[in-house]
Amino acid sequence: MQRRPLGNTGVDLPVLSYGASSIGQEFRNVDLNEALRSVNVALELGMDFIDTAAYYGRGMSECLLGVVLRDIPRDKYLLGSKLGRYAPAHFDFSAKRVVESVDISLMRMGVEHLDFMICHDIEFVDIAQVIEETLPALRKIKDAGKVRFIGISGYPMKIFKRVLDETSLDFVLSYNHYTLQNTMLGDMVPYLKSKNVGIMNAAPFAARLLTNTSLPVWHKATPEVRAVCKKAADHCAAQGYDIAQLALQFSIANPELATCIVGSANPDNVRKWVAWANAPVPQQLMSEVQTILKPVHNWFHIEGRPENNDTPIVK
Repeated sequence: MQRRPLGNTGVDLPVLSYGASSIGQEFRNVDLNEALRSVNVALELGMDFIDTAAYYGRGMSECLLGVVLRDIPRDKYLLGSKLGRYAPAHFDFSAKRVVESVDISLMRMGVEHLDFMICHDIEFVDIAQVIEETLPALRKIKDAGKVRFIGISGYPMKIFKRVLDETSLDFVLSYNHYTLQNTMLGDMVPYLKSKNVGIMNAAPFAARLLTNTSLPVWHKATPEVRAVCKKAADHCAAQGYDIAQLALQFSIANPELATCIVGSANPDNVRKWVAWANAPVPQQLMSEVQTILKPVHNWFHIEGRPENNDTPIVK
């Protein structure tokens, strides 16, 4: 598995990392044995950074990881979690909850430290609180050795500049914004590099939008966006390719992005993704698909508080 440096952290990440939201049943009900096996397969194939959150499965993801990881030496994997969001409408970024959340995550997963801790979906709260209260509390925990590196995550691109214009971070995690359909994270790379921040990308399939699988009920893609993406998927199928393979290849190709996080509770999917990562698709087909997707390029939606979002493109 190819590896890339994460900013100035001194840590190299695999270009494909394992996202554990799926084992928290965020997309479907899962078979527990399959879910646990998918983590082991990911580690065996070199996806040795595992990303989870207290929010995923409302603790289920972290608890299941605690089962999987108890027999694996701690130096064989990198582990990150998130705090601040605990249910769809439950957010708490107070300093008190920061301390509690880190300790609970450590206990659930049976580890003494986390490599990465992320303030999760900060677009839903007052960003000033994150800057003035949450991050200072996390820095104290970092100094105590429970967390090695700290960062933020969220959907709107605006949040990253809002925070980094006022304080420092080790890294950021963005999702759905470096895909075949949306490359806004790529546009922000020069700014992020100027701030000496490592960059994690997630969700190359845009929550199934760039696959042949039905979208989750909560997906916010408009009818036009869905129709254009289906047209692109059908074009790939006619050429004998799964659009998801192109999506994965595209999202890992940018050398400025340290890793691309993707997850499944199906070990066969994990094996397939690693194989895809090492089997590039024809560039002509990639160009054709990008042309098909051009009418909805960089479409995004509002997430969280309106003031934490840019004005969306109507498509």
